[in-house]
Amino acid sequence: METLDLIVSLLFLFTGLFSLIASVLDLNWFFQTRQTQTFVGWFGRKGARFFYGILGIALTLCGVFILFGYGK
Repeated sequence: METLDLIVSLLFLFTGLFSLIASVLDLNWFFQTRQTQTFVGWFGRKGARFFYGILGIALTLCGVFILFGYGK
């Protein structure tokens, strides 16, 4: 595994887990940021939590797949 692959996989893992934890714990400061307000406006708070939970799972899985070299 190259260094770049490791960095990208860790970045995916970190952001995915962060998004997943923020959605599960319903972190108020996370859902009050300007970036998340778009999704809160579109889907409501529960819908935005669901969206960021799914996004977190997807990013985490991408990080795992890159880290362990699936598809090579």
